[in-house]
Amino acid sequence: MSTEPGLPPDPRLGLTHREGPWAGLRVLVGGLGRSGFAAADALLQCGAQVSVVDAGSSDAVAERAQILSILEATVLTGTDGAAALADPVAAAGLLGAVDLVVISPGWWPTHPLPTAAAAAGIPVWGEVELAWRMRSREGAAEWLTLTGTNGKTTTVTMTSSILRAGGLRATSAGNVGTPIIEAVLDPQPYDVIAVELSSFQLHWAHSLSPLASACLNIAPDHLDWHGSLAAYTAAKGTVYERTQRACVYNVQDELTEDLVRQADVVEGARAIGFTLGVPGLSMIGVVDDVLADRAFVPNRHTHAAELATLADVARGGRPAPAHTVANALAAAALARAAGVTPAAVRDGLRDYVPQPHRIAEVATVEGVRYVNDSKATNPHAAAASLAAYEQVVWVAGGLLKGADVDALVAEHAGRFRGVVVLGADRADIVQALTRHAPQVPVIDVGTAQTGAMDRVVAEAATLARPGDVVLLAPAAASMDMFANYGARGDAFADAVLRRARDAGQDGTSYRTDDGGEIRP
Repeated sequence: MSTEPGLPPDPRLGLTHREGPWAGLRVLVGGLGRSGFAAADALLQCGAQVSVVDAGSSDAVAERAQILSILEATVLTGTDGAAALADPVAAAGLLGAVDLVVISPGWWPTHPLPTAAAAAGIPVWGEVELAWRMRSREGAAEWLTLTGTNGKTTTVTMTSSILRAGGLRATSAGNVGTPIIEAVLDPQPYDVIAVELSSFQLHWAHSLSPLASACLNIAPDHLDWHGSLAAYTAAKGTVYERTQRACVYNVQDELTEDLVRQADVVEGARAIGFTLGVPGLSMIGVVDDVLADRAFVPNRHTHAAELATLADVARGGRPAPAHTVANALAAAALARAAGVTPAAVRDGLRDYVPQPHRIAEVATVEGVRYVNDSKATNPHAAAASLAAYEQVVWVAGGLLKGADVDALVAEHAGRFRGVVVLGADRADIVQALTRHAPQVPVIDVGTAQTGAMDRVVAEAATLARPGDVVLLAPAAASMDMFANYGARGDAFADAVLRRARDAGQDGTSYRTDDGGEIRP
C-alpha cells in the first residue's frame, strides 16, 4: 500500500469496520456460492463497485447472478466466467481496475484468480475476513472461533445453545451453513457469534481477533488442497492468532496445545484445556459423571464448578459417545470464556438438538440399528464413530482426498461384522480390509447412483445380526456420487425407512438436513 507523497491514497486503508470507506471501492468477488453471494451483496450495500465471476451455470448461480445484476453488480458466469478464469493471464484481465479480491473459501491457492491477484499486488480476502472487517465500530458481537478436523459443527451449535441459555442473543455461523457476513450484518445485532471455520476459510483470513478460540483436533484431511499435513496444520493453527481471552485446546491431542504455544495472542489470553479425564489446573474435564470446570472459577487451584452431567449430554436414552462428550467440554469452555454461568452450560446442553447426519439413529429394523453418520467424511471422524459401537456392519467409501485408511481399519477390525463399500476410492478400503481384517465379508456396491443406498441397506441387512449396528460412517467425501454428505445421509435414511415400512415397522420418521422429515 502506497503512502508516498504525490500518490493517491490507497483505497483499502481504513477498511477495519462497517463505517469505513467502502463506498467506491472496486471489488472483484470470485465465486457465486452462498458465501460469495453474501459477500457481494454486503459490499453493494456499502456502496462498493462490485464485479463477480463464476465458471458455474447452475440454476442457483443464475438466480444469484440475476439478483446481483439488478443491484448493479457486473456479473460474469458460465462459459464466459470459465474463460476469464482459465489461467493467470486470463484472470489478470479481470484485475485492471480492482482494489480488492474477495474469494470463495474452497478456491485453491493455486487457482488462476488468486495467483493473478498476488502477482498484481492486490489483496485477497475470504468472506470471513470481509465479515470481520464489516463489524460495527462500536458494540460489535464478540466472536468465538472454532476449527478442527472433526466435530466442528456439533461443537459450534452446542456453543450457541449454551450462550442462548445464558441469556445472550447468539447464533452459529461460518462453515456451519450461514455465511458469517449475514450474521454480522443482521438487523438485530448479536451479542456473541460462534464461528465455525474450515482450514480453507482460515487460509483466506488475516486479521481476526476472537474473544476465544478452539482447535478440537488435528488429523490428515484436505491434503490435496493444502499440499501437506504441515500446511493443513498451520492453517488450523491460525484460529488462535490474536485471541483475546482464551485459547481452548484438546488435552488428548498434543498438537493442538503446540499450536496454542506457537500463536501470537493478545496479552493476558489464557490456554484452557478440555479433557475426558479429571481436569488439571485451567482445564475443563470429567469427574465421575460430572463435567467439571477448573478454568473459569475463583480459586481454581483448589476448587471446581459443576457444569453439567453426562446425562445432560446423552440422547435417546443411550450414553453419549466419547467424542460427543469432548465436543460438549469444548463448547462449555468457549461459552464460559464469554461469561456464561455453570447453569447455562447445563441448560444449553440439555436443550441442544443434534445436527443431522451425525451419529443419527434412523430406525431399528428386525433387531438391527441403522445409524447415519454421513458427516464422517474422513478416517479420523469414522474412527470416532466406530468406537461408539461394539459390533457393526460398516458402510464406507467415497472420495478419500488422499487420506490413508490403513490405521482406521487396523484399529477397528475387531468390530466389523461385515463391510459394504461404495464410491470412487472404495478399492483403498478393500485393500486395507484384506491386510488387516481378511476374515470380514465385504460387499462392493460400486459407484452407480441409481438405487445405490437401497442396495447398500439390503446388502448390509444380509450381514447384520440382531443387536448389531449398520453404520454409515464413510471415512470419505460424498461428491463422487452425491451432491454433499447431507444428500448421502438422506439417501441412506430414506432407504432404511423404506426397509422398515416393508418389514411392517411403521411410525418412525427421520429429520433431514433442511429440517424436514423422511417417513416410511
